[in-house]
Amino acid sequence: MHICCMETGSTKSIRQRPMTLTRLAFSGAIGAVGAGVLTAATTLRLRARDQRALLAHPPEGRLLTVNGLQVHAVERGRGPDLLLIHGASGSSRDFTFSLLDRLAQDFRVIAFDRPGLGHSDPLPGGDASIAGQIAVLKAAADQLGVTNPVLVGQSYGGTVATAWALQHPAAALVTLAAPSLPWPGHLDVWYRLTARPVPRALLVPLASAWVPDGYVQRQIDAVFAPAHAPAGYLDHLGTDLTLRHSQLAANVAQINALRDQIVAMEPRYPGLTLPIEMVHGTADTIVPLSIHSGPLAPRLPSARLTVIEGAGHMPHHTHPQVVLDAIARAATRAGLR
Repeated sequence: MHICCMETGSTKSIRQRPMTLTRLAFSGAIGAVGAGVLTAATTLRLRARDQRALLAHPPEGRLLTVNGLQVHAVERGRGPDLLLIHGASGSSRDFTFSLLDRLAQDFRVIAFDRPGLGHSDPLPGGDASIAGQIAVLKAAADQLGVTNPVLVGQSYGGTVATAWALQHPAAALVTLAAPSLPWPGHLDVWYRLTARPVPRALLVPLASAWVPDGYVQRQIDAVFAPAHAPAGYLDHLGTDLTLRHSQLAANVAQINALRDQIVAMEPRYPGLTLPIEMVHGTADTIVPLSIHSGPLAPRLPSARLTVIEGAGHMPHHTHPQVVLDAIARAATRAGLR
């Protein structure tokens, strides 16, 4: 058997080895320098984005401390307690854009930043559980003297609000385009790529540092479709706040853990006997009505489903009066009005 085609003692093999090693060493050095430059540039861009986010979009409310964690809470109005829980990739700013002030005419409204998002610290140890989020937010609500609140949650926040109602006393529950039942198929490619810790640790900082601001606008357009986001919405929400490294990391972990938690919650749904109002649009492609609120509402005797023809995933912005009416009905059914 021939190991190589060189004759024994041939000088060709002796001359080629140093050249090969040199090329490999040179290529490795170039790669290391390139990786180092990319890492340094990424770190600088991450710091710059964080600084811009905090300067342009400082906390609008109070910063509470719960078990050593910072929790941001925006409080306005007087009346029965009402808690607003925002969806994925967002913050309390989604509600302070317009809905919160309208609700504050009739309620004492508190909008939290969920752990890891907005100006609230992430849960320790990479915890992405809904139960962990509720534990922190419930403790923050207790600090503010909240008792027997009306819970209002949009999208992922609706799942959190539902889980809260399963664990703690509440006057009523209002869900807006909320995922509530296990869905078929898979999450989109971004969430699949970031499902595991190692690729997440690599991809999330790169995305935070290098994704152009226009990407957020395209995502907002998709979430609001077939309608359009109100003028000034993205500026109020804050691109830099949305794309902060810590926020992206928390969000992908929470979304990847969501389905299994809904599977665990579903058998407990019959225990929901409080007044429930569900609002969902027929054109919602993010959380389809036919998979979530549509089949769940008939299973819950205390649930009333309001279907908005042609509405997408953001009914509190595109059809605010429908949402306000649903919240008012929930409060009335709970004996608060």
